[in-house]
Amino acid sequence: MLGVIDLPTYLAGLVLIVLLPGPNSLYVLSVAARRGVRAGYTAAAGVWCGDAVLMTLSAAGVASLLQANAVLFGIVKYAGAGYLTWLAFGMLRAAWGMWRSRTAPAGEQPGEVVADERPYRRALVISLFNPKAILFFVAFFVQFVDPGYAYPALSFVVLGAFAQLASFLYLTALIFSGTRLADAFRRRKRLSAGATSAAGALFLGFAVKLTMASA
Repeated sequence: MLGVIDLPTYLAGLVLIVLLPGPNSLYVLSVAARRGVRAGYTAAAGVWCGDAVLMTLSAAGVASLLQANAVLFGIVKYAGAGYLTWLAFGMLRAAWGMWRSRTAPAGEQPGEVVADERPYRRALVISLFNPKAILFFVAFFVQFVDPGYAYPALSFVVLGAFAQLASFLYLTALIFSGTRLADAFRRRKRLSAGATSAAGALFLGFAVKLTMASA
């Protein structure tokens, strides 16, 4: 179909891949829990745009260039790890502010320490600075594109559309799960601070894992 080989296998693999936890999905869940559905979808839009850019770069062969050039791969890798670390410390700083304000009057909102957050931009940067994702896209996609098809770009569009649909469904589920958590976070400041601390620690873990990645 349109130059796509073995679509059922691709879809099965795609579902497993989308369900694997990562910094993108964790960030969307965190934003939805702290700021609601609208902010959650704003962050999700950043993820979708970032994924679209990665798919386009992969189709254009940029991922292969990263794989072949160790220096360029290292630059992207450490830049991404640095950004994830910066986000992690921001979350930990916010959690500390929540702990300190847990005895504050009920009208105060501990989440105000991150009120100037820009979910779309942060989610977009998290997606783009992920060299392993670029390499994965090119390694996964090419297996399902018929090399003899006259319009390979169309094949990539079809595969990318399925990937974005799967991501939309998954992130939507996370967003609405996050809004349910939000009520509990507002009532229990210790729970909110603990969850934010855990998210910050996970982002530090993602940063460490990224620095250890190889082309």
